[in-house]
Amino acid sequence: MDVVMKELFGSDIGLLSLFTIGFIIAMGLFIWYRLAKNSHEQ
Repeated sequence: MDVVMKELFGSDIGLLSLFTIGFIIAMGLFIWYRLAKNSHEQ
């Protein structure tokens, strides 16, 4: 597990993949929030 963490946080590609995964999760939550908000207003 330590090797995985070192690869993720220590290399450029690891940081890029972490950012990409975080961005996808954030966009998913944002879209889910907008759809939930819109469905309550109608």
